[in-house]
Amino acid sequence: MTLYDIKPKFQNLLRPLVVKFHSWGITANQVTIFAMLISVLIGILLSLFPDPLFFICLPGYLFFRMALNAIDGMLAREYHQQTRLGAILNEAGDIISDAALYLPFACLAGVSPRLVVLVVLLSWLTEFCGIVHQTLTRERNYCGPLGKSDRALLFGATGLIVALAPGLVVYLNIVMVAATLLLIRTCYNRCRSAMECENV
Repeated sequence: MTLYDIKPKFQNLLRPLVVKFHSWGITANQVTIFAMLISVLIGILLSLFPDPLFFICLPGYLFFRMALNAIDGMLAREYHQQTRLGAILNEAGDIISDAALYLPFACLAGVSPRLVVLVVLLSWLTEFCGIVHQTLTRERNYCGPLGKSDRALLFGATGLIVALAPGLVVYLNIVMVAATLLLIRTCYNRCRSAMECENV
């Protein structure tokens, strides 16, 4: 089970806001681009000023980003805004935002930059495997154990710990190794699902 499994309940909570956004003329693509730009801005600031205290912003923003991701999808589906450009922006925005928000951990003293980069690359690979699944079966695969929402929870919690207990930064390498193993398992699960699907 991953956080993606509770997405319908999360969407129901956001639906009144989606209705307001639509009434204001805000489109799905605008929400997607906004989320990506804010992610890049926060990532740049954290990279330039890698003080552990500043990572306190990650938990709140990552939750906000999850909400924006849900909102752009609902706007697209429920108000007939689905386009090829929107699909490209959605996928590209996710991997750009992941890199922008997670790479700053590599700037923290005591954290292995190679491990952080490896986690980001494997995060991209999980999304690629999900797209491959969609290409083969016409259904996007979001299975875990470390999908997009789960990664947001992990890095949000890690950012909170770094900010509140800077002395624990040295243990982040262990977190990155665990994330690496979970991401490899996620890639395997998504590829196996594509191979076993009856529609292939």
